[in-house]
Amino acid sequence: MGGKGIPLGRIFGIVFCVNPSWLIIFIFTTWTLASGYYSRIYLDWSPAANITAGVITSLLFFASVLVHELMHSVVALRQGVAVKSITLFIFGGIAEIAEEPKKASDEFVMALAGPVTNLVLGAILLGLWLGLRDFGGVGGVIGIGAYWLGLVNLSLGICNMVPGFPLDGGRVLRSILWGRSGNLCSATRVASIVGRVVAGVVIFVGVCFILAGDWLNGMWFALMGWFLYNAAVSSYRQIQLDDLMSRHKVIEVMGQSCVVVPPDLGVARLINEYAQPHGQQCFAVMQGGSLEGMIFFDSLRTLIRDARNKQTVDQIMISAEKLKCVAPDDELIKALNIMREQELSQVPVMQDGYVVGVVNIEKLQALIDQHSGKK
Repeated sequence: MGGKGIPLGRIFGIVFCVNPSWLIIFIFTTWTLASGYYSRIYLDWSPAANITAGVITSLLFFASVLVHELMHSVVALRQGVAVKSITLFIFGGIAEIAEEPKKASDEFVMALAGPVTNLVLGAILLGLWLGLRDFGGVGGVIGIGAYWLGLVNLSLGICNMVPGFPLDGGRVLRSILWGRSGNLCSATRVASIVGRVVAGVVIFVGVCFILAGDWLNGMWFALMGWFLYNAAVSSYRQIQLDDLMSRHKVIEVMGQSCVVVPPDLGVARLINEYAQPHGQQCFAVMQGGSLEGMIFFDSLRTLIRDARNKQTVDQIMISAEKLKCVAPDDELIKALNIMREQELSQVPVMQDGYVVGVVNIEKLQALIDQHSGKK
C-alpha cells in the first residue's frame, strides 16, 4: 500500500525503505512543530533553533512509527511469516508480509502488537515529561518534546484500533470474525465492508472541513479516507485471490518443463539458441545429473548486451540452495507466495529431484479469468 521506497538499510534482517511521499509529511510535521508548537512555548528562540527542534522531534516521531511496524514484523517472523520490507510513506508506515497469518490467533496478536507499542511508548514519554516538566534548559526542552511525542503515540495507538480494515483495529476485528467462523475470506469481506464505511466517514469529515473553509485539513482527511477505501477493497480482492489459489493444485496449471543447459554455457548462446527461437521461459542448469540452479527469462531481459557476451549461465542463475520450488500436488497459493516473496513471475515444479514443469503468472491469470467468467 505504501508503494516502493528507497532502501536505507536492514533492521532485524528486514529491508527498511522510505517512499518519496514521506518527505511531504516529514516537512509538514517539522514546519508545524517549528512554526507552531516550539515557537509558542519558547518565544526567545531563533528560527534556526525552532527548526532544529522540529526536525529532531519529527525524526523521533517517525522512529516511533517505525517501531510500530517493527513490532508487527517481529511477531510475524516469530509466527513463521516472511516480512519483505518496512516502508515509511505519507500516511505512516507499512510492513509488507509475504502471506497472510496462518491462524486467527496469530493475526490477533500481530495486529495488536503495533498499537500496544504506541500506547506503551506514549505512557513512557508522558512519564518522562512529568519527571522533567519543572526543569529548565535542555532537560525542559526534552520534556516538552516528550510531551508532544507522548500524546501523538497515544493518539496513534487509539486511532489504529478503529475497526477500519486494513487498519490494525480492522485486522483485530477480522481475526475475531475469522476465529468464530473459521472462514478467512468471509471474515475479510465483513471487515472490508466495515473498513469502507469508516473510510466513507473520514471522507465526509474531510468534505465538512473543506466546506467550512479549512482546505488543508479537509484535503488531508479526504485523501486519507480515499486511501483507506482503496486499501480495504484491494485487501479483500487479495484474500479472494488467495482463497481461489488454495482450492487448486499446481498440476492443474503447470506448463512445460525447463530446458536443461550446462553451467558453462554462454548467456549470449542461451538467448540466441534457446530463448528467442523457441520462446523458452526457464532453464535448469545441471551438471553430472544434479541441479545447480535455474535461470528465468525475466532475468535475461535486464542484462546489458556486453554482459550477455561475457557471462556464463552459472554467473546469473539462482543457485539450487536459494531456489524455492513447488511440487505438483502443492496448492497454488504456495507458488503464488513464492512469487510474491522473491518477486518472480514463475516458479519451478520439482518431483523426485527433477524439474517437471513451471508455474508462471500467465497461467495463474488464465485461471483467474476462467473463474471470473463462471460468475
